[in-house]
Amino acid sequence: MIQIRSPIIITMILLFSLWMAIPAFATSTVYQLNIDAPIHPVTMRFVEEAIERSEMEKAEALIIQMDTPGGLMESMRGITKAILNADVPVIVYVAPEGARAGSAGVFITLAAHIAAMAPSTNIGAATPVTMGGGGGGGEEEGKEKSEEAKSNEMAMRQKMTNDAVAQAKTIAERRGRNVEWAEAAVREAASITASEALENNVIDYIAESVSELLVMVHGDSVEVKSGTVVLDTEKADVKVIEYTWRDKFLLTIANPNLAYLLMLLGMYGLIFELYNPGAVIPGVIGVIAIILAFFAFQTLPLNWAGLLLIVVAIAMFILEIKVTSMGFLTLGGTASLIIGSIMLFDSPIPALRVSWSVIIPTVIVTVLFFAVALAYGIRAQKNKVTTGHEGLVGEKGIAVSELNPNGRVKIGGEYWKASAASESISEGANIVVTGGDRLMLIVREDT
Repeated sequence: MIQIRSPIIITMILLFSLWMAIPAFATSTVYQLNIDAPIHPVTMRFVEEAIERSEMEKAEALIIQMDTPGGLMESMRGITKAILNADVPVIVYVAPEGARAGSAGVFITLAAHIAAMAPSTNIGAATPVTMGGGGGGGEEEGKEKSEEAKSNEMAMRQKMTNDAVAQAKTIAERRGRNVEWAEAAVREAASITASEALENNVIDYIAESVSELLVMVHGDSVEVKSGTVVLDTEKADVKVIEYTWRDKFLLTIANPNLAYLLMLLGMYGLIFELYNPGAVIPGVIGVIAIILAFFAFQTLPLNWAGLLLIVVAIAMFILEIKVTSMGFLTLGGTASLIIGSIMLFDSPIPALRVSWSVIIPTVIVTVLFFAVALAYGIRAQKNKVTTGHEGLVGEKGIAVSELNPNGRVKIGGEYWKASAASESISEGANIVVTGGDRLMLIVREDT
């Protein structure tokens, strides 16, 4: 028998044994990100980065906990493409209770390797919707234009619907889910509860929590891009991917209400700077606000007609200060601002449009601002001139020398060269200013 008495060798053997035993006790890692907002480019980038991180760190799976009313089709396509080509199993979990996967959320749920919902949630209503429309002018010609516009709109809507149906069916077929319901969700805006979704093979599980879901999916085999993966999630360590300060900032800027206010603030700042050159601060604030607003416009369904109407409204308000229009420019500007604010973002989803609670106070404040500016402008035009010769007309003083016809007078503590308007004025006589010529005042004796 070989006896090992060296403490160094014994320690090394113990450490090696402990190192070999570590894998038996190690737990897998599952990443989780939460989406509780409309789907737009910022959301798409966040999901794509989460998938890349999960792949790089060899995560067991990525859970996307989702509660969304829908969003932009292009952003949804980017997310589904990332999920379908992922090398890590992606689990979409519609939660918490009361959450929904509407519109774009339907496609994302269908694209997941494993789809689950919490109790009291719903999924559906994925019909693509366009806003806007045409309208003609007079009688038969206007009617013909209107019918033509309606026909074009119907054709465009049908084209978008067929495209969305094809994508939904393709994704459902790829994941072995209910193709008929996927088509109905797009064509008929079908919407179902969590239990109905499970019965109709739209989702795979109903779970009350993430931990319960991980136990349910443990041992499932899923097909990722690189092959088949068997999930080991029963005792997985869940790590939530938090939004960075940059992500939070971008999500805040992408809010349509804030983007709308930033745009108006930027316009007001630039207008103030143009009317008061050298103020600097309003100009700097205006430029920054405009840049941030246009960044937000890139992530939102901007309607250029709405933006143009708002610009025209501001131009009308400014012209009202310069041109007397009996208030017609103000009325036109108010109407243009309201219509432009409503049309600014072209989306059927309320979360991607400017709220009425923001539009109404903003319009009122804007109209009052320009109305007050107009009132002060008119009042200033009617006020007596207080500078130059015009400002001294009517002022009284005393002749400090004889004016025959020229001499000197004292007005309000100041000495001026003066010329008698007609006859000479004796020294010490009271005078009144009647006009001026360059640095010479024209005066007459005050009788």
